[in-house]
Amino acid sequence: MPMSERVMIRNAQASDVGLLHQCLVALAKDTGSALQLRSTPDDLLMHGFRDNPAFEALIAEISGQFAGMCITFQSFSTWRGEIGIYVQDLYVEKAFRGQRTGEALLRAAAARGSSRGATHMRLSVDVANSGAQAFYNRLGLAQCLDEQIHMISGSAFHAFADTLQKRS
Repeated sequence: MPMSERVMIRNAQASDVGLLHQCLVALAKDTGSALQLRSTPDDLLMHGFRDNPAFEALIAEISGQFAGMCITFQSFSTWRGEIGIYVQDLYVEKAFRGQRTGEALLRAAAARGSSRGATHMRLSVDVANSGAQAFYNRLGLAQCLDEQIHMISGSAFHAFADTLQKRS
């Protein structure tokens, strides 16, 4: 059966924030990062379901059952001069893995981005998640070997940001 007949993709609604958060908890556990997850359903509601949302989410359903979700946001490449989309989180329920549910979510996210002028999709993958890496490679999402993610967060971020104010 073609993917489009099996998997129904819809935009997440504010009423889905509990479900989205459950997926994030499961994803954090699956990747051994449970202690790093600090977001709450209220955070998702506040930032994703307002005017000018920080992110958008898609939900996959198969035969009326929740099968997975994909959270994205718009990005911009100054080097390309083009709009893109960034996949922040992709989660598929264990019962629906291997059935092209994740692929359907990514294709729907790409189609939505493309309809808004996006020309590329980016995402990052946990270095230990070889299954996800193989999945993305199979779909043609190539690993960028010429770049590396750097980050500063929490109190270190605020201290870094505050140094400019202290110098003035």
